[in-house]
Amino acid sequence: MEIEIYADVVCPWCYIGKRRLDEALASYPGEVTVRYRPFQLDPSPVPEPLPVVQALAGKFGGPERARQVFAHVTQVAAGDGLHLDYDRAVTANTFDAHRLVSWATDQGRAAEMVEALYQAHFHHGIDVGSREALATLAGEIGLDAADARRFLDSDERVTDVAGELAAAQGLGISSVPTFVLAGKYAVSGAQEVQTLLAALTEVEQREAAAH
Repeated sequence: MEIEIYADVVCPWCYIGKRRLDEALASYPGEVTVRYRPFQLDPSPVPEPLPVVQALAGKFGGPERARQVFAHVTQVAAGDGLHLDYDRAVTANTFDAHRLVSWATDQGRAAEMVEALYQAHFHHGIDVGSREALATLAGEIGLDAADARRFLDSDERVTDVAGELAAAQGLGISSVPTFVLAGKYAVSGAQEVQTLLAALTEVEQREAAAH
């Protein structure tokens, strides 16, 4: 079964959703292929990285309300063994990060690249919109940092990633994470591990019945 994950690497619920899916797959007996699909919470340019709390204060109705929202998701993430540090996280346009995941996919390292990007943003306050930082992260998971930087500085995969982002909109995906199972069953949100397992089992049964 193929699972497509539509997510953004600066989305805390996507990080939680990935962790829960990883846990579900660890106890799922079927064969699964995971593919990471790009989504951008905000495609706007980011001329200068700002603290996320500061940048999103207006969206949430002020700094205090923003802190309450982030405190809630931080608490949920902690229950899944994830540490979100909103005192360090900075804003970033993630288009190049998605290109890097596409590049890492060709080398069989997509999952590690995605995990490294989440940790960079949420744990270490690294600007995941910076090509220099992205190339360094590629090097840290065992890929060639210089090759990664050359790739990022080129136009490779720009059209591909833009097309995938448009395709996500065309599919009606407006919130992430969204998991698409076997190309036709969508599960939205950072669902609990047991919910994901039940969905995997049900889709497997439906697909077997259809054949």
